[in-house]
Amino acid sequence: MFWEMLVSGIYPDGIVISCMLSSFSNSMRVFEAKAFHGLIIRRHYTLDQMVQNALLSMYCKFGFLKLAEKFFGRVNEQNFEAWNLMVSGYGKVGLITKCIGLFREMQYLGIESDSNSLVSVISSCSQLGATHLAWSIHCYMIKNLMDENVSVNNSLIDMYGKSGNLTIARRIFCRIPRDIVTWNTLISSYAHCGHFAEALSLYDKMVLEDLKPNSATFVTVLSACSHLASLEEGEKVHNYINGGKFEFNLSIATALIDMYAKCGQLEKSREIFNSIHERDVITWNVMISGYGMHGDARSAIEIFQQMEESIAKPNGLTFLAVVSACAHAGLVKEGKYLFGKMQDYSVTPNLKHYACMVDLLGRSGNLQEAEALVLSMPISPDGGVWGALLSSCKIHNEIEMGIRIAKHAIASDVENDGYYVMISNMYSSIGKWEEAEKARGLMKERGVRKKTGWSAV
Repeated sequence: MFWEMLVSGIYPDGIVISCMLSSFSNSMRVFEAKAFHGLIIRRHYTLDQMVQNALLSMYCKFGFLKLAEKFFGRVNEQNFEAWNLMVSGYGKVGLITKCIGLFREMQYLGIESDSNSLVSVISSCSQLGATHLAWSIHCYMIKNLMDENVSVNNSLIDMYGKSGNLTIARRIFCRIPRDIVTWNTLISSYAHCGHFAEALSLYDKMVLEDLKPNSATFVTVLSACSHLASLEEGEKVHNYINGGKFEFNLSIATALIDMYAKCGQLEKSREIFNSIHERDVITWNVMISGYGMHGDARSAIEIFQQMEESIAKPNGLTFLAVVSACAHAGLVKEGKYLFGKMQDYSVTPNLKHYACMVDLLGRSGNLQEAEALVLSMPISPDGGVWGALLSSCKIHNEIEMGIRIAKHAIASDVENDGYYVMISNMYSSIGKWEEAEKARGLMKERGVRKKTGWSAV
């Protein structure tokens, strides 16, 4: 219709051009949007405030913040919409410090915020852990009577929930009109803080109020069931999904596989896993981990081999799960083979992978090989790696090696009290009381204090 308008000789105004730009941004048609922007410039169409804001909004939605910043630099300071669009744009792409910085500048200049910019800045504060700043924004909202918007309140519930202020989150929840996002946010907040039973209780209340849960709800509550190892609650949620004829998508299926595995129902996990035709890497990883946590390393390897033949490619978590399964089952040959296979998929081993391999070698008594691996690591070993090796030395009564390893560990992290305690205990076990006392003396000399109930191993 736009092109017909041009053929008819009708000159488009700012409203028409803004509508065109909005349609491109809503449908994420980047190439056509850029071409249309070029047309605006070539034909000298109007670039009034409405069009400028539409261009700014479009490039923010596309994530082209450099272009958006160029437009923003040209706008009038009184163009309040542009300021809000820019704050929202920064928030959406994760430029949280810029988002907060621009919002604070807005406040200084007395520019009124809209709901979108408030949601973005509250979310940015949450990600940055800037709770006090978020509190001040909340006060600003109350003072300016801006605390009635559902989306803004949902972001406040999320921020307070993730920072552990569940009482305030619940208070906001109780005083506002609630949509599905509101319920999901509070349920997720309780689960995030480890209050899994409360999360399930909230879910039950939500169902009783005849509010239809969605995929995000089910994933969160099934995860809570997994953490509680509550098969009864998990089955209740599963039956509700089946009875309500909800869309059985991959996220829900994966959450069910994880829940049944953690509740010890591996056959049920495998049944659901086998029913999925298109699995992503998370689904494969969950099934491998399920077998690994129950000591069935052979089945974990079998699933890994099936994964290699699929379109999903193993990632770091895949290898951590399958090598860990081998470590707990004592499958040294298989574990070493799988660890070496990481390079075939361009996966670089991290500290957790090395700790797992050291544990695998150490458990099986291959202490020399485990030590060689640690000393040849391209990254500095951490407490998990040294702890795995020291634990193996202790298990196999290799005291001299343990003392040598503990010295390396202390040199790498002089603040770790567990290493001093370990080397002191090892000296004591072979009657070297003077050396044991020296180790504890060195610990005091360096101002390292023993942490109650903590061990390096």
